[in-house]
This record gives sequence, C-alpha cells and structure tokens, in this order.
Amino acid sequence: MSPFRIGYPEKDPMKAAERIWIGVTVAMMILATLAVFVYAPREAKMGDVQRIFYFHISTAWSGFLAFAVALAGAVAYLRTRGARWDALSHAAVEVGLVLLTMAIVTGSLWARPVWNTWWTWDPRLTTTTITWVVYLAYLLLRGAVENPETRARFAAVYAIVAFITVPITYLSARLLRTIHPIVLGPSVSAEAQGQFGLTPRMVHTMLISLAAWTLLFSVLLMLRYRIQRAQETLEALEASIED
Repeated sequence: MSPFRIGYPEKDPMKAAERIWIGVTVAMMILATLAVFVYAPREAKMGDVQRIFYFHISTAWSGFLAFAVALAGAVAYLRTRGARWDALSHAAVEVGLVLLTMAIVTGSLWARPVWNTWWTWDPRLTTTTITWVVYLAYLLLRGAVENPETRARFAAVYAIVAFITVPITYLSARLLRTIHPIVLGPSVSAEAQGQFGLTPRMVHTMLISLAAWTLLFSVLLMLRYRIQRAQETLEALEASIED
C-alpha cells in the first residue's frame, strides 16, 4: 500500500515552481544583504547607520503592499463570496502587520542616533502607528466573530475601510510639517532631519532590497494562505462531525 501524502504529487509542476520561487527568494535576500553591507557606499554624514534605511523602506513597502493585497482580496470576497478570497485577505493582513512592525522597529533603530530619540510623535510616525493599530484591531475583531460567513463579510468591509490609512501614512511626510526625511524626492518640510541624497550604488541597493523583500512577502503570503485554508478545512470537518 502506498503511503498517504498531503500536498502536491511528487512530480507536480506547481511544486517544482514553488521550490524555484523560494530558491530565488532566498538568493535575492542574500544578494540584498550583501548589497547593503558590501556594495552600498558608506553615507557621509550618518555613516553605517544609514544602511538601516534599506531594511526600513523595504519592510514598509512590503507591509503596505500586503495591505493592498488584503484590500483586493476583500473586494473579491464581497463580489464572489469565495472563501479563498477571505483567506487571502486574512493572510495578507497578518503578513503585512509583521512587516510593518519590522519597519517601525528599524525606523526606531535609525532614529536613535540621527534624531537622538527612539520615538517622536511626528506626523509620519503617528500615522504609521495608527495604521498598525487599525490592522491589529482587524485581527482581534475577526477573532471575536464565530460565524464564518459573518466573520468574512465583516472582515472584508473592515479591510476596505482600513486601507485608507495607507495613503494617509504615505502622504503625511509630503503634505505635513515633519522631521521624517523624504528619500525619493525633495522634502517639503524645513524641519526634516536625516535627509540624504542617493548615489547610483545606493539606488541599485535600494532596488535590489525592494525586490528581495517583495519576493519574501509573496512567499510568506503563500505559506500563510495555505495554512489558513487548511485551518478552514479542519474547522469545516469539525463542524460536520459535531452535526
């Protein structure tokens, strides 16, 4: 008797594609790390502290991308009522929250030597915190609803409304007086601290880092989505047994 296996068949092309996908992601993360610490030049004013920037901007970008995926999944769920879209939106919020947490932590590590403080209630930092709290509340409120269909509808509407915090956070440093620097483009605030220009090698490093973290986000999303679908299947089986 052949052993029972869960997942793809051994020769399934999707399984091979996933292995390649994960392998490329690992290679890109290694390349990005080397680019940050070896290829990128040392910034004249901030020194090696500036290297945190590459991790900060990449995790922030990936986190906001995750929330955009959650928005798309929420809209798709409300249109189709497909459980897979709810699972995608849920998984994207969880991954996005982890990435945004990393962005906040790396930002604080950069701020300590540059601003002489770990944290300040600057418009950019404040709106980022609001975004973090809003999406954390998504997970907490979702867990408080027991009925799967009601939970999915509520979560979808919430994810759509919550996304408004993302553009607000992005625009906060461009429209308001802030000490947060603008790396891509001139700062509109005379109070900005830590502003620096990007050399060609810095731009290359930033692009490599953005690509690597985007790939990492996609892999984490895939894995978390798969776990979420498995949990839903298990819940459905338990419900059928109880009935």
